[in-house]
Amino acid sequence: MKKDEPQNTDDQFKNKLSEAENPYRLLDLKITKVETWAAGVPAVLSAVSDLIEEKTVLRGGKALFKMNQKGGFDCSSCAWPDPDDDRSPMGEYCENGAKALAAEATTKKVTAAFFKENSVYDLSKLDDFQIGRFGRLTEPMYLPKGATHYQPISWDDAFKKIAVHLNSLDSPNEAAFYTSGRTSNEASFMYQLFAKEFGTNNMPDCSNMCHETSGTALKTTIGIGKGTVTLEDFYDTDLVIIIGQNPGTNAPRMLSALEKGKKNGAKIIAINPLPEAGLMGFHNPQAIKGVLGSGGKLADLFLPIKINGDMALLKAFELLLIELEKKNPGQVFDTDFINEKTTGYENFIKQFESLDLDHLAFLSGVAKELIIEAAEMIASNKRIIVCWGMGLTQQPNGVDMIRDIVNILLLKGSIGKPGAGVCPVRGHSNVQGNRTMLIDEKPTQEQLDRIQAYYGFNPPRNHGYDVVGVIKAMHEEKVKVMFCMGGNFLSAAPDTTYTAQAMRKLNLLVSVSTKLNRGHLVNGKESLILPTFSRSDMDIVNDEVQIISTENSMGVVQSSKGMLKPISDHFVNETQIVCRMAMATLGNKSVIDWNLYHNSYDAVRDAIEKCIPGFENYNIRVREKGGFYLPNAPRQGEFKSKEISNRASFTLTEIPNNELESDEFMMATTRTHDQFNTTIYGLDDRYRGIKNERRVIFMNEKDIEKGGFQSGDKVDLFNYDDNIERIAPLFVIVSYKIPERNTVTYFPETNVLVSVNNVVKESNMPASKYIKIKVRKHDPNIYERINQI
Repeated sequence: MKKDEPQNTDDQFKNKLSEAENPYRLLDLKITKVETWAAGVPAVLSAVSDLIEEKTVLRGGKALFKMNQKGGFDCSSCAWPDPDDDRSPMGEYCENGAKALAAEATTKKVTAAFFKENSVYDLSKLDDFQIGRFGRLTEPMYLPKGATHYQPISWDDAFKKIAVHLNSLDSPNEAAFYTSGRTSNEASFMYQLFAKEFGTNNMPDCSNMCHETSGTALKTTIGIGKGTVTLEDFYDTDLVIIIGQNPGTNAPRMLSALEKGKKNGAKIIAINPLPEAGLMGFHNPQAIKGVLGSGGKLADLFLPIKINGDMALLKAFELLLIELEKKNPGQVFDTDFINEKTTGYENFIKQFESLDLDHLAFLSGVAKELIIEAAEMIASNKRIIVCWGMGLTQQPNGVDMIRDIVNILLLKGSIGKPGAGVCPVRGHSNVQGNRTMLIDEKPTQEQLDRIQAYYGFNPPRNHGYDVVGVIKAMHEEKVKVMFCMGGNFLSAAPDTTYTAQAMRKLNLLVSVSTKLNRGHLVNGKESLILPTFSRSDMDIVNDEVQIISTENSMGVVQSSKGMLKPISDHFVNETQIVCRMAMATLGNKSVIDWNLYHNSYDAVRDAIEKCIPGFENYNIRVREKGGFYLPNAPRQGEFKSKEISNRASFTLTEIPNNELESDEFMMATTRTHDQFNTTIYGLDDRYRGIKNERRVIFMNEKDIEKGGFQSGDKVDLFNYDDNIERIAPLFVIVSYKIPERNTVTYFPETNVLVSVNNVVKESNMPASKYIKIKVRKHDPNIYERINQI
């Protein structure tokens, strides 16, 4: 240890929070052309460059052709479904999927020697991109209380340490068990089963930060918290509306489905604050035209919405549809569907008597002429799919906005039939499967009854903590042990400084991971890192390569079988990690045969079949090519709303007040094209014309001028929610086509500005697309103020 190196004590980071949570440095920013189309040859070249960077060209390149193929392994990136029919022999992957594979198929290793040479303090001074590029974690590591460096620990000793901490708690509710979307169905089911037998429903998961809003809205209106469409519906529909979602970056394989739908006559309306390349055009790299540099136009109409102007826009659509129906009775609305399948129609219609189109257009930020054009497209088509992402779900009124989307589809009778319905585009590959497997802080009594009937113990009935709840509970020292099954909790969570302070109060933090991330460097009093297999790794149990299973965003459950030889002999699969933790912690008190599940994924699937409806003959059907669809009653036109069974519900919603102070801007966070969630693959954002920099703020040219700024100026960003000053220093202004008074930045760099109390009503998700900020010229002395926070 260096003489002047600080110790890993509670005081070590007292004046170093800013440095540890958000290292500040500017690189050599270059502004390039903003693209008007996505994919093409540049996407292929970018993917290949990542394989080269990770030193896995042959190993990773071979695996690419098995990714998302029948009998192959599921991409660990997004949850977009694979085709039910024959899949392309050229590959069923996108640029971001190839980057995700390169990252996990890398031959670079993070060994015990690496941790011996690098202290936690030194590593914490790196940015998230640098931290993630070291390679795969290879063996269990332990950070003792007061230590500066992680040190190796055996698996048995790691589980003993976890057991000691869990069994020393005054209550099971002093522990929390977080889940990332990459966790398989089998591991997820075992994980929640252990938590329940241990005695808690504290199961925050990544859905609490992405699509909890969707589930909350859809359950109460149509009776299921999932989308209702299939991939085939995109191929034969009349109109696709994409609102608050950027398919070119967040779900690139969606572009192929949109292209196919367009060829079959579908129209597309895109609604977003930024004119994203993936909304405008697509050059298919598997087609000759795409390779030669030409491709198809996607959006027939683009509506540049203000941040949180979506509700006003949806109300404007509804107002115009009502007027058009009055002029042409029975030609715009599906009156039979409304009468036979819905409830609340009359009250819903009454609210529009006091609304004015000009005012709604002003609130939305969209020209009235464009709104009328879009409404006429909706009115004249019968089969409509509406897709959305976190541009809606992370708004404070996101639940109500999704309910208004449902309102429009109910007016049109455009749900529960082919080519029509709702499509929340999930971000992580098994986040929907996690919830199906009962990873839920609010399990229903019916779900708990099934667990009790099969296993014979009475699971806890009280609701547990979600993500926001567990952050506050850690801060108040009500949660003392946190187990993270994958993910990068610190970088994904809101209010970075507050969350880091909360995590440092833990007695023990356990992270099951494949690669190093910032969450390993902002520690509890003790910390463990447990390395596990990636999706592409061969997982061998009893001398046989195992299959796991996942559920995509359209409710298809399919198998995944790794093919790469793991780069370490010390990996343990997630299911076995849970079983060994359970055996060490619960011992003879358990009524569950954890050893059975430890040795057999088939046994796990047999248990799932008994406890969760829709998984009949699980072990047989999951081995069928393409897997199987889970039951989805609204897809068949059968609904159950909060108001009345057997009917979908119209909902009354309110238009928000989005007034800003004269020196305030509305900010939304987003990802670059060179990252997936908190995993950063590079420093470019090719489609938006940004090269070699992440600390940028996109602003309207008029706002830049009014504020006395110039494009390229260095600025500091401030938020004052809860009467607390939050600071994100040293950003570069980039002039961009964005509505006035709106700004966009990248996460996780600006998560520090998102108050833990700035949440979505009902779903309690962080409202990371709705942050009021102030922008000031950069103060070189700003870091002294940050260190005082």
